[in-house]
Amino acid sequence: MASLTETLTSDTKKAAVIDDCCALIDAEVADKGGLSGLAIKAGYSAVKNIKPGFIKHAVGDLLPEFASVLDPLYQEAKTGGKPVAAHFSANAGRAADALLKITDGKVQHSKSGLVKGTYEKLRGQAKKNVEAAVPRLGRLVEKHAG
Repeated sequence: MASLTETLTSDTKKAAVIDDCCALIDAEVADKGGLSGLAIKAGYSAVKNIKPGFIKHAVGDLLPEFASVLDPLYQEAKTGGKPVAAHFSANAGRAADALLKITDGKVQHSKSGLVKGTYEKLRGQAKKNVEAAVPRLGRLVEKHAG
């Protein structure tokens, strides 16, 4: 069985996966409410406005690493005969921790003060927000990787 990284970053799928990831992020941000939702929306807007295509470029850069850390969950679902989306949802905390470990490392090396500052302001609630996005992420993986 092919790895999730091989599948999601293949020449035939990568562009569609990146577009769907960007749509997922937009939908998750749009769904946020309350004061923390306002902060997330403001931060996301600021980062999006750094330069056109910044989010799409960032998603493309992160996709191989994200797919790699999500591969164990994907393989567990496939070998266990479980629906991928359901298995991701049942393991939202594991998925969030794996993804945030990557973004934490990337932000430490970022040259953009705006990116670093925004991330640091929102990092406290990041796990909760990433966990909330895992069901959509599981459906995205299921769509593109089966």
